[in-house]
Amino acid sequence: MIKNKFLGMLTLLLISLLIGGISPVLAQDSGLESLRETGKAFRSVARDISPAVVYIEVEQDIQVRSRDPRMNPFEGSPFGEEFFRRFFGEPPRGDAPDRQQRRTTGQGSGFLISADGYIMTNNHVVGDADKITVQFQDGREFEAELVGADPPTDVALIRISAEEELPYIKLGDSDRLEVGDWVLAFGNPFGLSHTMTAGIVSAKGRSGIGLTDYENFIQTDAAINPGNSGGPLVNLDGEAVGMNTAIFSRSGGYMGIGFAIPINMAKNIYLQLAEHGKVTRGRIGVYIQDMTRELAESFEIDQRKGILVSQVMADSAAEKGGLEQGDVILKLNGVTVDNVAAFRNQVALTRPGTTIELEVLRKGKVRKHKIIVDAMAIETAASNDAPAAEAGDDTLPEIGLRLQKLTPELAEQFGYQQERGVLVAAVEPGSVAARAGIEAGALIEEVNRVDVSDPKEVVALVEKSNRDTVLLLIRQGSGSRYIALRYR
Repeated sequence: MIKNKFLGMLTLLLISLLIGGISPVLAQDSGLESLRETGKAFRSVARDISPAVVYIEVEQDIQVRSRDPRMNPFEGSPFGEEFFRRFFGEPPRGDAPDRQQRRTTGQGSGFLISADGYIMTNNHVVGDADKITVQFQDGREFEAELVGADPPTDVALIRISAEEELPYIKLGDSDRLEVGDWVLAFGNPFGLSHTMTAGIVSAKGRSGIGLTDYENFIQTDAAINPGNSGGPLVNLDGEAVGMNTAIFSRSGGYMGIGFAIPINMAKNIYLQLAEHGKVTRGRIGVYIQDMTRELAESFEIDQRKGILVSQVMADSAAEKGGLEQGDVILKLNGVTVDNVAAFRNQVALTRPGTTIELEVLRKGKVRKHKIIVDAMAIETAASNDAPAAEAGDDTLPEIGLRLQKLTPELAEQFGYQQERGVLVAAVEPGSVAARAGIEAGALIEEVNRVDVSDPKEVVALVEKSNRDTVLLLIRQGSGSRYIALRYR
């Protein structure tokens, strides 16, 4: 009995050893096979996509100052002009130098989106070009015409004429992308024609980067470098899901963070450029801001959700649709609103005349409003350079503000059409108010949701507040915004 039991245990041990020795080999073979299949997928995409990717060379004539050494003896020095200025001051100047015309060149990428020669690229690649030349992988060259460009999104459309049908890339659905999906970037980095790099989607919906007015970038770690701009970012099905636009870099080269315009946004722009040569954007006429934790507490909202309406413009679509200052927009056409950038992009891409539905939270109750989108007019941004106000006697030292009554003369001086509110006369450097971005010349319209017109009212409302946060409605420049200041 003992002998049989020992033999059984020995058999199990031998089987375990055999399995343990074989498993790593099987695992290694399985891993290699998986990598081979991935490589096959990459090769298949490259084979299909590369013929439709083009190298773009642009030429532009610019006016430059003639280089006459008699005009500036420091110019052209290997040490640079700034080196000599630091030690010897400004060099002597003669008469104003002549202006000469110089032709400059640049390069980028693009990709065909139709068989009749439409090519999508970046505005910063072709927007100011006098001559545009595109080159295919097989060496064919064509001169292209600029159909239209949209600087706010950095999308441009050019076109070439050819006798035969041209290869083009099918446009995918960038909304279906998920973080972690494989993507391939095509282009001509540093002039190295028709280069492909691979990576994943690192993030979606990147905004606030400061590259364009309307940002909703796909972030990827697929290598993107100067010259990749305008090239396609494609999925493993060979569909364009984005257009390579920019990189984050301290060296000027690849550092693992690249940005691409989602193809759904770019498609909306290119269709308008192809049809009209320009882009018409929608607007509803509100100033909006993201909901912070402090603002959510001040508005007595349980969680940070939605975006806050800080101002409704007079006679706008929003006013006609019943929106009010202080509303919190929760949904747009049934889709949850996460941030200002996404909402602004969605409204801007909506065709004027379209009716949208907004779900709004107002004083604890959810309401729905139907709004007919207006066309956005071209507006001149208001200047932030406001004249200095005289210091007043009413102060809020805990916040860092000195206040002054708004007179008709001051309202006219600072450009405030209405005479409601209290003027910020001075802001204490380093104070809570200064850190929040409040500047002298700003107008306080509300304190804790109460209208104010006298500095003493502001002081009284802050002092009697039983919270450690005060909610101010501030007008600074052309728009208003809510600011929650934590000061206790």
